[in-house]
Amino acid sequence: MTDALHLARDVGQAMWDRDRATKFLGMELVEVMPGRARLTMTVLPDMVNGHGLCHGGMIFTLADSAFAYACNSYNQNTVASACGVDFLAPARVGDVLEAEAAERSLAGRTGVYDVTVRIQGGATVALFRGKSYRIKGEVIAGLEAAGDPRPS
Repeated sequence: MTDALHLARDVGQAMWDRDRATKFLGMELVEVMPGRARLTMTVLPDMVNGHGLCHGGMIFTLADSAFAYACNSYNQNTVASACGVDFLAPARVGDVLEAEAAERSLAGRTGVYDVTVRIQGGATVALFRGKSYRIKGEVIAGLEAAGDPRPS
């Protein structure tokens, strides 16, 4: 396993340990790699809207969480500067949603990440694009001396 992969996993675990919102919604962190992340969430009865479908805000939150884990995987504090989502298909109570985030561009302080949200083993529910901005600090303090693990 590479140092970058170890770092991404350690950063993911450190974020998970502090991430109360994601845990509150029952999400599970499946995988974190450099510039990538995968999370799942089961649609619960309290997550549906007046049409009996998973509320779009819940789907957005799942995608946003995957985006956060992907863009912070280099141990540099990174936040969203903009996000957008296209909803393609409904999700219903009991569906297990999987959000897979992938880095598309990373230059200087900014990045672009695409997240695909699917029903496990089924349809694509949403496509999300997040733009990131690196701020001061590290997810795991004190590792800055290890150098910049991001690909150049």
